Amino acid sequence: MEFEEMLKDLKMNWEFMQPYRSAIQIVKTKLESIDDELKCENGDSPIHNIQSRIKTPDSILEKMARKGYSIDKKGFYQLNDIAGLRVVCHYINDIQYVSQLLIMHEDIQLVKKENYIDYPKESGYRSLHLVVRVQIYLKNGKVSIPVEIQLRTIAMDCWASLEHELYYKNHHCENEEVSSQLKECAIEIAKIDEKMQKIYQQLHNKI
Repeated sequence: MEFEEMLKDLKMNWEFMQPYRSAIQIVKTKLESIDDELKCENGDSPIHNIQSRIKTPDSILEKMARKGYSIDKKGFYQLNDIAGLRVVCHYINDIQYVSQLLIMHEDIQLVKKENYIDYPKESGYRSLHLVVRVQIYLKNGKVSIPVEIQLRTIAMDCWASLEHELYYKNHHCENEEVSSQLKECAIEIAKIDEKMQKIYQQLHNKI
């Protein structure tokens, strides 16, 4: 299938996207349930906020091309991040805790885990990425849909959002000086995250 034809099909044919919207809703509901339970038990929750998104047709096709996937349904179904959720937590330790609570659900299948917190990307990016699969029941039967979940602290989310704004949205070419400065910021923010975690633990231990 040609690029333009696939793009038109994605924009006009909601059949492709409907299961992904349903998958996001299922996982988001589970995260909101975790958030609510922890608030009831402890008076607060490690989850600061939950965001969700579906990739746009242009973004889907750009990634298929970048990954070298065929521009057809086969290539489309190779993507694991069409449906995405971002879970922003207060402290570093909250990230593993929330991720463990989520994957304990029997109907959540963990497919992939990438720890960019302990092993940051070269850019300085830090986050925990999970790819899970959930079962969606359609009129023609059951399908398994992947959902990517990014878990990060408020500080990590701040850096990632600003890096995207400064670097990608302004369409900079590869710039070593800019990359180096952004990485320095990521390192400083990571140090702040560690300090905030220690302060939280000190206060918690006094209670």
